[in-house]
Amino acid sequence: MKKSHPKSISDTQTTSYASKKQFFNQMITLYGRKPVLEVLLDASLTIYRLHLADSNKPQGIINDIIQQAEKRNIDIVYHDKRALSRISKNSKQDQGVCVDILCPKHMDYRDFLHQRPNKPLRLIALDAITNPQNLGMIIRSVCAGDIDGLLIPEKGCARIDSLVVKASAGTLFKAPLLHCEDLADALKNCQQEGATVYGLSSHSKQSIADTTNENFIIYVLGNETEGMSKAITKICDKTIYIPMNNNVESLNVAITASLLAFKEVLRNS
Repeated sequence: MKKSHPKSISDTQTTSYASKKQFFNQMITLYGRKPVLEVLLDASLTIYRLHLADSNKPQGIINDIIQQAEKRNIDIVYHDKRALSRISKNSKQDQGVCVDILCPKHMDYRDFLHQRPNKPLRLIALDAITNPQNLGMIIRSVCAGDIDGLLIPEKGCARIDSLVVKASAGTLFKAPLLHCEDLADALKNCQQEGATVYGLSSHSKQSIADTTNENFIIYVLGNETEGMSKAITKICDKTIYIPMNNNVESLNVAITASLLAFKEVLRNS
């Protein structure tokens, strides 16, 4: 009989770390009294934990927040203001309240690559999208359209907060968000897995209408003002542009994301 060897301590620690990282990649922390109460009132959302400053007085909206959390058997943790600000990452606007929400479709992009379905894939990647309103509207289009994931780097893009949630009309919690530390590295890794990276650029000579139907495509959207960075442009396999009339030079990045999200839907309809 073949003997099985027990896992070493290092193997166990690695597995534990990977599980924790996957868990926290699925978690969004929102702050502010009114946004938190709205989240708690939405029974469709899975709440992990409610955080409160111990200086809050249990009256008014704070009392409503506590009652809703208790009603749903949500864990409530009290902190001093400094500790709470480390969780909310916005001490000036958290109002002594923040909440952790679990979003099953949010994950590290490497986990997505590891378990990706055997079908043609379409992703949108964001290169320094800094306006929360634009980010929220892009998320809404990705959620509604024919896009399998939105690749968002930790640095350089707008932080996911209450403004983004509002602009996404609540779709943030169910949209397929793929997190990465560095967009350049993530795009290179995806290319190694067979992805063709198309960068959107008004200077391109290839129309979006001329793109082929590869099995794995990533469309990169650049900064609202400067477009794609030079580093990301160099990584792209091809650049494409959206033909426009009446000498219009460009579209809002969120509008462009909508066109990409429904490109295949309209083509096949």
